[in-house]
Amino acid sequence: MGWGDLGAFGEPSKETPNLDQMAAQGMLFLDFYTANPLCSPSRAALLTGRLPVRNGFYTTNGHARNAYTPQDIVGGIPDSELLLPELLKKAGYTNKIIGKWHLGHQPQFHPLRHGFDEWFGSPNCHFGPYNNRERPNIPVYRDWEMVGRYYEDFKIDLKTGEANLTQLYLQEALDFISKQQASQQPFFLYWAIDATHAPVYASKQFLGTSQRGLYGDAVREIDDSVGRILRHLQQLGISEDTFVFFTSDNGAALISAPKQGGSNGPFLCGKQTTFEGGMREPAIAWWPGHIPAGGVSHQLGSVMDLFSTSLSLAGLQPPSDRQIDGIDLLPVILQGQLIDRPIFYYRGDELMAVRAGLYKAHYWTWSNSWEEHSKGIDFCPGQSVAGVTTHTQEEHTHLPLLFHLGRDPGEKYPLSFASEEYQQAMERISGLVQQHKDTLVPGQPQLNVCDQAVMNWSPPGCEKLGKCLKAPESDPKKCSWPH
Repeated sequence: MGWGDLGAFGEPSKETPNLDQMAAQGMLFLDFYTANPLCSPSRAALLTGRLPVRNGFYTTNGHARNAYTPQDIVGGIPDSELLLPELLKKAGYTNKIIGKWHLGHQPQFHPLRHGFDEWFGSPNCHFGPYNNRERPNIPVYRDWEMVGRYYEDFKIDLKTGEANLTQLYLQEALDFISKQQASQQPFFLYWAIDATHAPVYASKQFLGTSQRGLYGDAVREIDDSVGRILRHLQQLGISEDTFVFFTSDNGAALISAPKQGGSNGPFLCGKQTTFEGGMREPAIAWWPGHIPAGGVSHQLGSVMDLFSTSLSLAGLQPPSDRQIDGIDLLPVILQGQLIDRPIFYYRGDELMAVRAGLYKAHYWTWSNSWEEHSKGIDFCPGQSVAGVTTHTQEEHTHLPLLFHLGRDPGEKYPLSFASEEYQQAMERISGLVQQHKDTLVPGQPQLNVCDQAVMNWSPPGCEKLGKCLKAPESDPKKCSWPH
């Protein structure tokens, strides 16, 4: 989902009344970022509070390549990483994930091995349908065991875009909240729906209801679901005891536009890139009775901050034996403070750009290769900026391209290298980059090795359902990452 997909962020059709009301009752973050322009690394960052280059969710198979966890990936979230639900358990929390996990699908990476008590959802996105011979359909789990597969037991109609998955995920959320409230049990719910990821889907009651086509239908259903969750908290009388945060894992995928792609507002490019459209996200904090209504913050925020902020809410300290990149946002949310901190834009193993204050310096630029672009793969459709949206990896480490995001949110007009403004801004940013690189200890890359034998052939529970498939012989290879 993109920064420009919500009415509160200026989407003209105003089809997100519940999220817009959530913003009116809470705080809107205009400068909030994901930790990577792709799903798996950003989700790993959210749950560990650490940059993907630290927690291992990157590849070294190619310079500055985005990588994620497809079915044949061998890696996943390492045991050495401490996830938010593992830590919240120490304060007595019950933790549930609903929807997309995407941090590895082999048994050692199962979410219930990493602090979650319950799970309803899938280890991968809803890709398919596959033929169950070269590639198995992706399983859906309830806790430790699969309960079916996408396109077989959980229907997604690729012609109409109809699927009731969001409704299933919504009911799971409402039931879990009710159960925890009845037992007076503190809880953490990670509601990770994926309806706006191509192939986009929505349930029958929402199909054809948006001015924005099928993608808009999916956004409307997500909006309706968020509204129902918030009203449920209010009806149960626990809204003033419950902190809720809404955001996205990466910018809208313009490669899927216009039919299945969203809006990144005024920002350049989209998913897969380290331009603003790829990493600046819609973000809303809601906590009635605590967060003053109608707040708007220009705090530079990150999904990694949800790790530190959640621990702070639970009265816990972040781990002291590792570098945590997230900050505690409670002083920002409750007292309106602004905390000075940089934002690091990584693509794979490379630091592509850095933001400090209103300035953003690009050390590398790249949208995607000429080879991919010639096949019609375009992460910046209609947005070519000469010397900026490059189709070869361009290094600018000696003279970074510098933009002032207040005057130029679309990253169209680099500042003059000779200007005093450039010199002063780069002096500060260079110090931040040096300090970051001096203390960086990269994690073991998890996204380097692929093997068809590790795909979802026979997940736990397949025997009961008669859905076990025969795996091929193990044949590990280097994963290929074109982007």
